[in-house]
Amino acid sequence: MNRLDRAYAVADLRKAAHARLPRPVWDYLEGGADGEVSIVRNAAAFDAYPLVPRVLAGAARPDASTSLFGQRVAAPLMLSPTGMSRLFHPGKEIAAARAAARAGVFYGLSTFGTTSIEDASVPGAPKLFQLYMFRDRGLTAELLARCKAAGYHVLCLTVDTTTPGNRLRDKRHGFTVPPRLGLRSALDFALRPGWVAGLLRDRDFRLVNVGSRVPAGGTEAFLAYANREIDPAISWRDVEWLQTLWDGPIVLKGVLAIDDAVEAAKRGVNGLILSNHGGRQLDNTVAPVDAVRPIRQAVGSDLTLVVDGGVRRGGDIVRALALGADACSIGRPYLYGLAAGGEAGVARCIDLLVSELVRAMQLCGAASIVDIRARPLLV
Repeated sequence: MNRLDRAYAVADLRKAAHARLPRPVWDYLEGGADGEVSIVRNAAAFDAYPLVPRVLAGAARPDASTSLFGQRVAAPLMLSPTGMSRLFHPGKEIAAARAAARAGVFYGLSTFGTTSIEDASVPGAPKLFQLYMFRDRGLTAELLARCKAAGYHVLCLTVDTTTPGNRLRDKRHGFTVPPRLGLRSALDFALRPGWVAGLLRDRDFRLVNVGSRVPAGGTEAFLAYANREIDPAISWRDVEWLQTLWDGPIVLKGVLAIDDAVEAAKRGVNGLILSNHGGRQLDNTVAPVDAVRPIRQAVGSDLTLVVDGGVRRGGDIVRALALGADACSIGRPYLYGLAAGGEAGVARCIDLLVSELVRAMQLCGAASIVDIRARPLLV
C-alpha cells in the first residue's frame, strides 16, 4: 500500500510494475510490433492538441459521469480487454473487474483471459466481452451464449488480428506462458521474489474460456492454435452473423480508416474502438486519437467512438472527448497497477485518471461531459 500511496500518476505505477516484473514479462507488457513506432506515437499524439482553459464558468464541481453503450458510468473510461492477466499478478482479470465495478466504469474481458467469463462477471457492473472470430463458429456461438447468461452488456469483435504482430521482444527472450525459469533469466527472476512467490503459489495460466480446445504445451501450443483457429478471412458477413446472435450493442475494435468506420455505421454497428492494438499488430500506424475528428465528421453523432491507445493522463481523456470521442480505454496503465498491487493497484490507476479528468474539466470550465464538446477547448 505504501508503494501505491506514493503513486501520483500512471508513470509512477509504471515504475512500480517495472520493479516487480521479471524482464520477459515486463517486455511482453511493454513491447510492441517491429520498431515499436506506434507505441510512442500513440501517447505523443495527444500533445498535438493543446487545451484552451475557459474561466469564470462556475464549474465548481464537475460531473464526469456519462452514458456508454446504454449503461450509466461514473466516467468515460473503460478497462480494455487484455489477454493473460495472470502474468502480471495472481489476482488476474477478476482483480481488474472488481476494481472497475467499484469505480463504476466499464471492464472488458478478453477471449484469451485467464479468468472465466462467469467469474469475471461482477454483479451490477457494466461489462464488455472481447471476441476473436474463430474458424470454429461453434466455439464463437458458445462464447456468446455464455456471455448472455453471465450478463455482459456489450460484444466487442477485434478485427485487427488476422495475423499475429511481429513482436520482437518476445522472440528475443523466448517468451513462454507460463514463463520458464531458465539459466539466462534466473538472476532476473531471483531479483523479483514477490512475483516468483506468486508464481509458486499459483501456476494456473490456462486460457480458461477456450481451454478445452487449446492443446497442452504452453505458449507454443497456444500460438499454433491461435494461428490456426483465428479466422484470417473475417469479413463484414461475419459481423452480420454476430448481429443475428447478439441482442445488445456490437462494437468493432481495431478500426482506424474512415471508409471502414462509414461502412460499420451503414451496417448498424453500435460503436468503434479506435485502436492499433496498443502498437502490437501493424507498426507505424495512425495514432487512435488522430483518427477521432475525421471519423466523427464522417459518421455523424450516432456511432459511439472510444479511443484506445496512448491514454496516460486524465487530460488525455478531455482531449479525446473534445475531438469527438465518447470515451477512452486503457490497457497498459491498469496492468501497471495490477502488477504493482493487484486489485488495489488497478483501483489506484482508475482513481488517478478520473481525478485528473475532473481537475482538467474544472480548469477548462467544463461542468459536465457534455460541456467538453459544447465548449471549444482545443487550439
